[in-house]
Amino acid sequence: MALQDKLDALKADFEAGRFPLKPSKEALDIMHRATAELIASGQAQRAKKAGDVAPEFSLKDPDGKPASSRDLLAKGPLVVSFYRGVWCPYCNLELQALQEALPEIAARGASLVAISPQTAPNSRKSERDNKLSFPILSDVRSEVADAFGIRFALSSELVSLYKSFKNDLPTFNDDPSWVLPMPARYVVGRDGVIAYAEVNPDYTHRPDPSELLPVLDRLRAGRAA
Repeated sequence: MALQDKLDALKADFEAGRFPLKPSKEALDIMHRATAELIASGQAQRAKKAGDVAPEFSLKDPDGKPASSRDLLAKGPLVVSFYRGVWCPYCNLELQALQEALPEIAARGASLVAISPQTAPNSRKSERDNKLSFPILSDVRSEVADAFGIRFALSSELVSLYKSFKNDLPTFNDDPSWVLPMPARYVVGRDGVIAYAEVNPDYTHRPDPSELLPVLDRLRAGRAA
């Protein structure tokens, strides 16, 4: 099943109250309104896109070891996936789909990392719960997400709703500001230029990992040429 089919099924179950957490109509209206406002803001269109130079970063994995984009790009193209956190079931489905695609990504000489604003213990939980074998990196205060143009602040009514859901982002992220990255996926060539960008102001929509493979094939063919 394609990733978006799984996400659509998850959304349908959640909105129909088939989760332990059963949202009220008011709660659903708040979430829908927040998504619509983020789409209408146009921020996704202003984020880093194909043809831009990717911001460099150096972030730590759950064991405290640094991983730098410069070192990773020295080995080959880099796939970067920004996600909201271990508390987000849509993100977990995406991470699982990326794990399934990892052999094909690696076969094309590319590395894969996922980045979220959460703390190291929560990143470790992401790795464990989703059985991941690629690095999860902690983006403290979403500074790298901001460099890519995808960090946004939650509205006051969405903050109140998240608190009622026990989604305590300041605790998850060790950051008092209620900010998140828009889910986004990038492919960066060895020259540091973004070859593929997909930014999703609607967190229930994510591109299928299979979309990455033709991009990586083109990059490999270009290098061979």
